[in-house]
Amino acid sequence: MEETNFTNQNPPPSQNFNPQFGQMPLPNSGAVLTLGIISIALCWCYGVVALTCGIIALVLANKSLVLYKANPNNYTLSSYNNLKAGRVCSIIGLCLSALMVLYVIVVFAFIGAAFSAMPWDMMGRH
Repeated sequence: MEETNFTNQNPPPSQNFNPQFGQMPLPNSGAVLTLGIISIALCWCYGVVALTCGIIALVLANKSLVLYKANPNNYTLSSYNNLKAGRVCSIIGLCLSALMVLYVIVVFAFIGAAFSAMPWDMMGRH
């Protein structure tokens, strides 16, 4: 029988395998960057959508950072840089959207206080 040498065989095909360096991009690095940018861009829309995108981006970034810290030689440097940039963008987007949510709450509280101080009983007694 013929012996098979498993060391000379090609590695199993992987979706993200880079044959030149043998490194893969970090999972969700592009999604984190996209969601971080969206959280900055949409923070002026009452802040709710941006808060959601920013929180999702931070959760995905933390999961990918754990993978990178466990074995940094398996992942490309460019995907790690995209992950860091997306994480920073999501933190900025979260801060801006939180300020926008606070602003909207203050405006509605001010308008509610202004309407409650109006003499509504006097308007119907002409």
